[in-house]
Amino acid sequence: MSRVLIRVLWLTLISGLSLQGCTPPKPVRLGAPIEGYSHTSAAINRFSVNRGGGPNISPYSGGGKQNCCASLPVKWHPGLTVVVEWEKDPSPYDSINWPKPRYSDAWRKAARDQEAHYTRHRAVVPVARYEELGLVNVHFLPCNQVAVSAGATYPGRPDYPFHFPQKMQEPATCPQP
Repeated sequence: MSRVLIRVLWLTLISGLSLQGCTPPKPVRLGAPIEGYSHTSAAINRFSVNRGGGPNISPYSGGGKQNCCASLPVKWHPGLTVVVEWEKDPSPYDSINWPKPRYSDAWRKAARDQEAHYTRHRAVVPVARYEELGLVNVHFLPCNQVAVSAGATYPGRPDYPFHFPQKMQEPATCPQP
């Protein structure tokens, strides 16, 4: 072989190897949208999953509203947990009886009084097994318990990991953590 041909082959080989380094690596983590469900009579004023914010949730409702995003691994692994933080209003319908007119001094005082009864919570929660990362669903349950899924399925489907009733009552006493 001629020296020119050897040099061309050598440069082609080096160029090909250097281009392999240009292929972006597959992501290890992705941002997944967050949705929530309150299975109790309390409103969830705000919540977050790994510091990614979720929408507010009315009592006994949820779904349909998503916020962005919780960072989670593309592949589920045993021991996977997330940190869920939330603010809860135990009496969300008390505002019906607040003084009128709205935003008056008396109304603002009633709002401050109600806010004083809000509770704040934080829990490290296991994430249900998933085959494919999808929507992060957070279920707020009685006794300040939380369940989290993050797969490509959703509540109501047979393959969804949780089947909680939409309306759950708080027991007279909650178990101690």
